[in-house]
Amino acid sequence: MPPPNEERRARLADAAIALLAESGVHGVTHRAVDKRAGLPGGTASNYFRTREALLVATVRRVIEQHRADMDAAVAPARPRRDAVSLIAESLLLAAGEHRARYLAIFELRLESLRRPALAAAISELTAGMVAFTGAHHTAAGTPIPPAAIPAMLVTYGGALFALVTGPPEIVTPEVTRQLAVAIVEGGIAAARDQSKR
Repeated sequence: MPPPNEERRARLADAAIALLAESGVHGVTHRAVDKRAGLPGGTASNYFRTREALLVATVRRVIEQHRADMDAAVAPARPRRDAVSLIAESLLLAAGEHRARYLAIFELRLESLRRPALAAAISELTAGMVAFTGAHHTAAGTPIPPAAIPAMLVTYGGALFALVTGPPEIVTPEVTRQLAVAIVEGGIAAARDQSKR
C-alpha cells in the first residue's frame, strides 16, 4: 500500500474545517468532505476509516495551521513586537481572516464532550501548545513567565470564542488590543499569585 499523500490529507481536513464552520459537526461526513474537497467518493474514508478519525485529523490540521501562523509572527524578517502586540495581532488574524478555522475548533471542542478519542486529541494538542507558546514568546523577545502561559491560553481561548461567535464588526484592532492587554496582565497576575502559594 503506498504511503498516504500528505497534501491530499491536508485538503480533506481543510474541507472538514469549512464544513464545520458552515454546518456544524453533523455536516461533516466522509461523503460531504470528499465533495467539498473535489475528490472522488471514498477518498476521505480511505484516509480516515471512521468519522471520529476524520474529526481528530481536523483538530490536528487546525493546530498545524495555528503553529504556522505563530511561526510567521516571530519570523526574523518581522519587526520585534511586545507580547500585547503579538497577541492582539493573533486575535485579529484568528477572528478575522481565519474565522472559519476557529469556528471549526469550537465545534470540535463541544463534540469532544461526547467523544473520548476526540477529547484526548484536543487535550494532547492543548498541552503541547503551552510549551510551543512559551517558546514563541521567548523567540520574539517577549519572555512570559512559564507559569503565566496556561492562564493566558485559557483567557485567549475565551476572548477568541467571543470574537468568532460575535458579529464580525466587533473584530477590530482596538478591541483585540484591549483583550490582549487583559490576557497578558491576567496571565502575569496568575503566575505571581501562584508563586506566592
